[in-house]
Amino acid sequence: MEKKYTHDELIIKAPIDRIWDALINPEKTKLYMFGCEVISDWSMGSEVLWKGAADGVIYVKGSLVALKPNKEFAFTIIDPQASYEDIPENYLTATYTLEETQDGIKLTATQGDYNIVADGQKRFEDTIKGGGWMPVLEAIKKLSEGSLES
Repeated sequence: MEKKYTHDELIIKAPIDRIWDALINPEKTKLYMFGCEVISDWSMGSEVLWKGAADGVIYVKGSLVALKPNKEFAFTIIDPQASYEDIPENYLTATYTLEETQDGIKLTATQGDYNIVADGQKRFEDTIKGGGWMPVLEAIKKLSEGSLES
């Protein structure tokens, strides 16, 4: 069976360290991640939480699986309010990668494998219906390029 992932990317015309800061700075993440601050101590295997800045609710949780400053940030994710069981087999992996190109910094987001998690087809369809990662990437672009105020 072929693995099932979402994959979105775009070019950002901003310094790579500014984009990186947008990915890991809680004050910045709440501007593009539906009001959620990213909370982590950034050590490998540590918890990564997406907590509502206004209500304190943990909307997404997981753990850090890769962190290469200015290059890659990968973490497992699950919705703790979901109906499926909170076990490692039901976590997806989300990955941001940054790559310098002649046109700017390419920011890529992937998420999956939906084939191996509970309710995978529904979770995949819901992600696609919501625009995949593109709405988040577009907001990171605006923030990094200075057209979304922090």
